[in-house]
Amino acid sequence: MAKKILTQIKLQIAAGKANPAPPVGPALGQHGLNIQDFCNRFNTATKDKDSDIIPVVITVFEDRTFDFICKTPPASVLIKKMLKLDSGSKSSGLTKVGKLTKAQLKEIAELKMQDMNTKDINAAMNTIAGTARQMGVTVEE
Repeated sequence: MAKKILTQIKLQIAAGKANPAPPVGPALGQHGLNIQDFCNRFNTATKDKDSDIIPVVITVFEDRTFDFICKTPPASVLIKKMLKLDSGSKSSGLTKVGKLTKAQLKEIAELKMQDMNTKDINAAMNTIAGTARQMGVTVEE
């Protein structure tokens, strides 16, 4: 018989850097989970991903056990990393902070594909391009 799901917790944690401090501790503690066990498992699973921000979905079961799925970093994080930016533009309509080529756009879209609600690479590229424009990054046509 399948375990009964109590809730799902969504967090964004730096890869390999989960610790019992907020936001991890309070989010898991309120459901009675073993915080250190989660931190150890998450850090082991993400140790090869630099210090990227990793969205994680933690499924909590009634018997106080849990399972988690690591997603790909947010598109904005991938864009900043690819263009070596510290942050996006403060006013994206006026100030441009970088330029993304079609090849870079496709590379990010292919990375994000597994977490997106499309199987079409062009639709995924359009979504990533929209994120880039919001950050003040010009996208090559």
